[in-house]
Amino acid sequence: MAVYAIGDLQGCALPLQALLDKIQFEPARDRLWFTGDVVNRGPHSLETLRLLRRFGRSAVTVLGNHDLHLLAVAGGIKRARPSDTLQPILRAPDREELLDWLRHQPLAYCDSGAESGVKTLLVHAGIYPGWRKKQVVGLAGEVETLLRGGDDEYRQFLKHMYGRNQSRWKPSMGKWQRARFITNAFTRMRFCTASGRLDFTHKGAPGSQPRALQPWFEHPAMKCKKWRLVFGHWSALGFFRRGNLIALDSGCAWGGKLTAIRLDGAHAGKVWQLQCSK
Repeated sequence: MAVYAIGDLQGCALPLQALLDKIQFEPARDRLWFTGDVVNRGPHSLETLRLLRRFGRSAVTVLGNHDLHLLAVAGGIKRARPSDTLQPILRAPDREELLDWLRHQPLAYCDSGAESGVKTLLVHAGIYPGWRKKQVVGLAGEVETLLRGGDDEYRQFLKHMYGRNQSRWKPSMGKWQRARFITNAFTRMRFCTASGRLDFTHKGAPGSQPRALQPWFEHPAMKCKKWRLVFGHWSALGFFRRGNLIALDSGCAWGGKLTAIRLDGAHAGKVWQLQCSK
């Protein structure tokens, strides 16, 4: 068995198929981990979603901000943006099955390494400084329960998901503020201040931000240093490795590359990249 992590797809089904051929992926034998944002911006969001669902237990994807945006648009909570490429999903005959599958995907995925040997945390954007591994799993589970709940609670979550009025973590926050902060941290975070305030304005590469900000993974309060952390979301950061950190969003939908990395075995750390057309 081989375990591969792959960066943000954003509806780029054809590059994904080519990359899977390149790594010689075999669904009956291997496993794929996707960093989220599997839909939107690229030309084949419907085909991408169908393919990942068809992989079944051979693949796991964490939810990204574009995936949650799709759920909000489909639920009538948000309007589609002019740049969205979600209409084929919304018009598809298997729309409800695909959306139901998506809302049952995790916000964070933890592999203890007992079977695969990878001992890795997979998230879309990052882990809030100060959160420990056990806390990461528990907080992600709070939001996953809302996403997978009954129609009323699910819609309430989608309505409360957007907003920035709480930018610093406080365990005493109310239910919906808490859910919004957890969602923002896992799916939208890039920079934060020394006091732990999240910033959603600056999206450039590290070094381009104001002096008061730092990448979340450079904050001294980071607690998950013994675990390998795999994430995406930050195309301006690109493919990036530092210690136990692996960033995999290399901008496939923007004419960049689609990146895969082997996580297990003697070939752990081997990287494959496929150039994508815009």
